[in-house]
Amino acid sequence: MNEAYDIKSSDFLSILKEATHLRGWDAQYSSIMAAKIVAECIKSTFGPEGMDKMIIDRHGFVTLTNDGATILNELEIQHPAAKILVEAAKTQDKEVGDGTTATVLLAAELLSKAENLLQKGIHPTIIIDGYSKAAEKAIKILHKIAIPINHNDRGALRKIAATAMMSKLLAENRTFFADLVVDAVLHVSRKVGRKQHVDIDNIKIKKTGGFLTETMLLKGVILDKEIPHIEMPKRIKNAKIAIFKCPIEIEKMEFDTEINIKDVKQIKLFQGEETEMINNLVNKIVGVNANVVVCEKGIDDLALYHLARKGILAFKWVKVSDIEKVSKATSGKIITNLADLTEKDIGSAKIVEERRIGDDRIIFLEGCKNPLAVTILIRGSASEIVEEAERSIHDAIFVVKDAVEEPRITLGGGASEAEVAKELRMYANKVGGKEQLSIISFAEALEALPMTLTYNAGFDPIATIVKLRAVHKRGGVWHGIDLTTGGIRDMRELDVYEPLIMKVQIIKTASEATSMILKIDDIIAEEMSEEKKEV
Repeated sequence: MNEAYDIKSSDFLSILKEATHLRGWDAQYSSIMAAKIVAECIKSTFGPEGMDKMIIDRHGFVTLTNDGATILNELEIQHPAAKILVEAAKTQDKEVGDGTTATVLLAAELLSKAENLLQKGIHPTIIIDGYSKAAEKAIKILHKIAIPINHNDRGALRKIAATAMMSKLLAENRTFFADLVVDAVLHVSRKVGRKQHVDIDNIKIKKTGGFLTETMLLKGVILDKEIPHIEMPKRIKNAKIAIFKCPIEIEKMEFDTEINIKDVKQIKLFQGEETEMINNLVNKIVGVNANVVVCEKGIDDLALYHLARKGILAFKWVKVSDIEKVSKATSGKIITNLADLTEKDIGSAKIVEERRIGDDRIIFLEGCKNPLAVTILIRGSASEIVEEAERSIHDAIFVVKDAVEEPRITLGGGASEAEVAKELRMYANKVGGKEQLSIISFAEALEALPMTLTYNAGFDPIATIVKLRAVHKRGGVWHGIDLTTGGIRDMRELDVYEPLIMKVQIIKTASEATSMILKIDDIIAEEMSEEKKEV
């Protein structure tokens, strides 16, 4: 009973039908190699001097981008360990909006360092424990060296937005777009308890043709609607806006009904009553001095006619999300029953008008006094440019939001990574044992990020990282790599600001994804059926 025994893969597979099996080192090596390949796909996009990728899907649609999350999302990745890194990138994008490429590169580098430790006979559990301690310590170091700012410090927020766009399509005009993003975020920022809260959903993005520098922030809402009646005005000044979630029409019977009409007079009487009911609905709107109607449901054709006769501009079948934004932008109340409408429920805007932009006719509601919802109208000469501009602005919005909600910053250019790596090496000496090797490996993995920045900028990464280490040993906490010269400079002089919460999330997400992959020592894959292969 106590005899030693060894179960081979072939023995294991004998109890499974149509499956492949990787065990031990083979499983670990397969997972690590998959992660490295994923990182290699986006490595050259990292940093201000990073390159773009052109991805053509099976339908021929082209995506031109250097956004890590977008690239990974477009690729059809099959390996389960590689999918973990893709999910990690999605988590990073969802939580803080930027740093997806850095997350994947750090995770892949941690796995590469772990591969060396595994080859030396160190057990995966020890590596994972060491990485966990290193990540926890790294986050503490980042909090210690972070610089506090005011949540509405436009200067600092502008630098954060500009830094996020340095590697993007908008880099050339980043000052213009940074101002626009900061204005948008601060307009929808509200104090909740003791902290600021920014609801990104209150920033609508609309895309159309034109030039990038014609992109604008509207302190209000844009509606993709057409004016439903030819006699309605195209422009309303000092708009008083009634917002409805209910239809503006005669209520239909719940059951089928039959009306017996015996002569022509009864038909006229019936039609007259219907007209009278519609008139009453319209007069209710007129009675509260509304001159614009925004309705989520339908509006009866006769009601549209009478609204037009009264000089009221109306829109029907407006999207739920847009209805909510109109309410927040104009301070109007959403009405669910027309009979409940009062003058207090009316929203306001300086102008509501239809404008032709490119080939599109767009409705603008602008000039709202204290809007809780705003719109960014992105313009570009090609659809690929507009799409990439949207991704760039999305990242910038998120990092500014991060800094408003958690007003502490770190410096870019590899400065924070180099400082954390220095501190981790000293911490490793205190920990000792085999975990010490894992912590040192974590420090080296962090330094791989500034090395990649340097390589993508065309400079010698080894020589640069040696200089960077030396400066940090002398106390240059905020010194990083000047990617225009390859030298070492204080990043405060170059205004390379990044939100603390983004850096913290990169370390959390990368270390958790790495630990998950390192725990895999068996990969059992069933053979796909012919039907699934065809799909």
